[in-house]
Amino acid sequence: MSADKVFRSGPELPRTVVQKQAEYHLVLITQELETPFWDKVAAGAKAEADRSGSSIETWGSYEKDQEEFLKKLEIAIDSKVDGIIVQGLDTDDFKELTKIKAAFYGIPILTVANDVPMADSLRRTYVGSDQFRAGQMIAEQLLADMGTAGTVILMGDSREEYYQQQRVKGIMDVLKKVPGVRTEYAETIESRDQIIAATQDVMNRLPDVDAFIAVNANIADAMVQEIGRRSQVAPYHIYSFDDSPDTMSLLREGKLDGIIEQSPEEMGRLGVKLIIEWLRGETVPLDTDGYLTDIRMRKAADAP
Repeated sequence: MSADKVFRSGPELPRTVVQKQAEYHLVLITQELETPFWDKVAAGAKAEADRSGSSIETWGSYEKDQEEFLKKLEIAIDSKVDGIIVQGLDTDDFKELTKIKAAFYGIPILTVANDVPMADSLRRTYVGSDQFRAGQMIAEQLLADMGTAGTVILMGDSREEYYQQQRVKGIMDVLKKVPGVRTEYAETIESRDQIIAATQDVMNRLPDVDAFIAVNANIADAMVQEIGRRSQVAPYHIYSFDDSPDTMSLLREGKLDGIIEQSPEEMGRLGVKLIIEWLRGETVPLDTDGYLTDIRMRKAADAP
């Protein structure tokens, strides 16, 4: 009785803290960590994962280090996470990992922002911009600004990934219908020196060029620098996309006439929502054609 009395009068034993287990463990993987565009994708993904009671980690590489990026994708697959949301990479190594290894483990792959063909990757779906329509919108704005006669340079990197192919097809779909517009595609390796050299070459060969479109936004800064070194940037019509750290500042400075502004936060949010719905069996199958997020044409005059 005395022992019982002492025990009951003592301090309460600490209660075990019970943490709620995350329903699903997801990973977002990109080649461009800590850039404004991908920070927004990650923020949207985390907000939706928190709302849905799941967890998400953001992995990847910096400055498009493909080897490191593919290593992170392989680690995610080997870790048997519940789902992977990944920036599509149009290479054989990427397709092998998604089509064979991830499929073997039954891990759903969803591409975001940059797509790869479904047949090549077995990705469940794509969430992001309609890149073909984005190309059309840039071409339409170019014609509105330049008129229906002129020489236009499309500049892309030598890898010609699927998303770039779609942008070029959209641009050409509009420009090829205008007899007075001449187009040329300039290809470069994605290094600053090579971009400058490619810009020099095309301006030497085509001194009457009127407009430039950086199909790969990461090319825009070096391209604009070289144009400005040789002459005033103002006479040229120059356009690109917002998935580079530099394009928004170039737009604000008036060095780009316009960019296609995408919806990265919505891409992250919708990507997580869809993959969780698939895991729960609520949306099966997902639409293999993809889920398209909003795109807008933003002019230099509109930049804050």
